[in-house]
Amino acid sequence: MSERVVKPVGRGFLFLDSHPDGCARLVRELAGQVERRTPERRVALVIGSSSGYGLAATIAGLARYGIDGVGVSFEKAPTARRTATAGWYRTAETAALAEELGCEFHFVNADAFADTTKDEVLKLIAGRFGGVDHLIYSVAAPRRVDPRTEETYQSAIKAIGAPHTTKSLAFDGADPVLQEVGIEVATDDEIAQTVKVMGGEDWSRWVEALTERGLTKPGFSTVALTYIGSELTGPIYRQGSIGAAKADLEQTALTLSKDGIQAMTSVNGAAVTQASSAIPGIGLYVSLLHKVLGDGLRTPIQQSIALWDQLTGDTPLDLDEEGRIRLDRWELTDDVQAAVRAQWEAATQDNIAEVADAAWFFSEVRRLYGFDVPGVDYDAETEVDVAWP
Repeated sequence: MSERVVKPVGRGFLFLDSHPDGCARLVRELAGQVERRTPERRVALVIGSSSGYGLAATIAGLARYGIDGVGVSFEKAPTARRTATAGWYRTAETAALAEELGCEFHFVNADAFADTTKDEVLKLIAGRFGGVDHLIYSVAAPRRVDPRTEETYQSAIKAIGAPHTTKSLAFDGADPVLQEVGIEVATDDEIAQTVKVMGGEDWSRWVEALTERGLTKPGFSTVALTYIGSELTGPIYRQGSIGAAKADLEQTALTLSKDGIQAMTSVNGAAVTQASSAIPGIGLYVSLLHKVLGDGLRTPIQQSIALWDQLTGDTPLDLDEEGRIRLDRWELTDDVQAAVRAQWEAATQDNIAEVADAAWFFSEVRRLYGFDVPGVDYDAETEVDVAWP
């Protein structure tokens, strides 16, 4: 037993500890937003199942369609000094949820890029399920070690072609700070390394490993989650080094779509995630988007419900001309983008707290670590030594 009071200690958008009770309650909160369906049971493999859209896709699949399968993520256990990562606690609660729903869903804590992880996961799938119906790939990592070359690749958040300056949101304590952030130009090597980390190579290797072992069931489909976003964030995201990786991901989908495999990318809308909060300008943009849309901003769990409805055939696939599933149409309408742009251009340090939903954004970041979750007593001791399921 290792109980203690856990407080949100950190700097900016990064916190050193996570709250186990808050993370667990957040999982239940998300599951409570999902209406149950009872179709034919599916088996799914979710790569990146502990956070962001991968977590939402896992919970939505479990709570809506009762999926069986395996989730893969890479989280840190609690230590004598620090709590476990938030994804560790979320996974423990997701496993409890799956059991209550009568689902057989296993969770593997390992580096998704490693061939040893693929071997472990595929042996588990072969032994327990005989194959999978769906593979959802949702990996956001700063670096990748290629197990076949042992070379380490590092992703870069940089512009392509010309340097760029963007408005960006930061926090001094709980007070929002509007900054001007300069974005350097990526070298060809930095672009190539970013593609190696965030592009489609590892997704392709997962699909190839499944097909080589005969573990894709008839009608198998696979989706990698991606983002396009606004012209306001384009220079740092879609037209930047990250965008080059996303373009590679989309090209990979076209390459994988053969021999009975349906491979697609799913373009999700903007959201507050641990990965997106680290990108300059994204925090401000999402804060403004929420100010404009309020409850009209579709959350990751709402979008994941729509994704599962389409993957199962409950609703038709909403594809664009390039064959991508579009879950972001609500974000990119002309009227929404015009309103967000007007707020963006009007934002100053003096009015940032009113022009943007900065307080909401900061609270959402804290919720990623299990804080600011209603119903949790943050002054009480809590058990931090939670076992991996």
